[in-house]
Amino acid sequence: MLPDRAAILAYLTILSGSAGRLVISLVYFLIVANTLTLGDFGLFATASATGLILSRLLAFGFVSPVYRIATVKPRLLGAYLAGFAGLSLASLPLILLAAALVYGLLFAGRLAILPFALVLLAEILCWRLLEVVAIVNNGLRRFRQAALLVIIGSALRTLAALLFVGFGHRSLEIWAFAYLAATMTAMVVALVFFLPRVRLRFVRRLYPRRMADAVYASAAEIVFYAQAELDKLLVLALAGERSAGLYVIAMRVIDLTAMPIRSFNQMLVQKIMTERGLAGGPGRFALIEFGIAAISIGGLAAVILALKPFPGLLGRNVSEAAYLFLPMLLVPAFRNLVEYHAELLYARERTGSRIALLCAITALKAALLSWVLLRFAGDDGWAPWLNLVFGLVYALSAAVTYRLMAQGQAVPAAGLKKP
Repeated sequence: MLPDRAAILAYLTILSGSAGRLVISLVYFLIVANTLTLGDFGLFATASATGLILSRLLAFGFVSPVYRIATVKPRLLGAYLAGFAGLSLASLPLILLAAALVYGLLFAGRLAILPFALVLLAEILCWRLLEVVAIVNNGLRRFRQAALLVIIGSALRTLAALLFVGFGHRSLEIWAFAYLAATMTAMVVALVFFLPRVRLRFVRRLYPRRMADAVYASAAEIVFYAQAELDKLLVLALAGERSAGLYVIAMRVIDLTAMPIRSFNQMLVQKIMTERGLAGGPGRFALIEFGIAAISIGGLAAVILALKPFPGLLGRNVSEAAYLFLPMLLVPAFRNLVEYHAELLYARERTGSRIALLCAITALKAALLSWVLLRFAGDDGWAPWLNLVFGLVYALSAAVTYRLMAQGQAVPAAGLKKP
């Protein structure tokens, strides 16, 4: 029942990367959130969220087979990386079409096309390639290198934010250029110094049989990030740029509570996939859920307590959004638990069920959040209702996840791992 020494060391290595990224990301977030106006920050954050979702289309999800090969057959890594590169180029027209549709539906008239394109380029190509290099290193169990790479990428973004403030040009367009420059530099560092030295070779016969897994993984990732980021886009569409800025600040603070939990999720997924399950039964799952909820709520509560005597501690714009933190106290627990459920289903290789559940969650969240925003947008009274929205989403996720987990206990897991 207890983890062995190697597992503890691996977790601490991953956690150290998350902790370093947490500190650097916090500094970066505070600089950008308090330098841009609330409206501009809301537009930047929603454009970034759009890029995050669309980045999962890159190479049609072929990151998943690359991760598996790095884990189980590293000698074939060069062939799979060549396939990833070719599929990345082939996927660009689809990504451009999707980006154009999103811009026309949501951002036209709110945000100029140039900063929108710059932010999407930074997320879809530059940061996603950095993530792929980190994923390959994790597959090779080079956890320290993967953690260091992510820290370097976050540090470069923070440096760009400091330079952005220092030069005094605080328009969203200038920040988009700085953001792209920092992310592109991080990508170059990843490709030059962290990508394993392998001979790239295109082996066509290897790819067709892996494409089903890749497409499934891509669909699952797109739906997962869509349900995670959809709320930001809805707030922008239904409540305007300023409300979107306030909401994004609140959710960014909440998202910081998930970093130690994501490190735990990564190790748990590997354990379940290796052992074909998790010993301990319902009691152990309940204990894990309690721990995730306690850490999530405790993280946000610590921020609230810190702001009580020092309301300006995190900057002017963050202090304007701080009134949302207490009414949304339960949101971090529900949000992080839904993410944990998605990881459980992936670990049990229930990809199709995971996609169906995430679609249901996305539809439920969109319907509930739209009703709340339309009903309470005028007086910002929507914040307490978010506990109910995320609570109902959690209830659906938990009911379906544990039913599927129970059904799958007797069925050996088979398939491919995710990135």
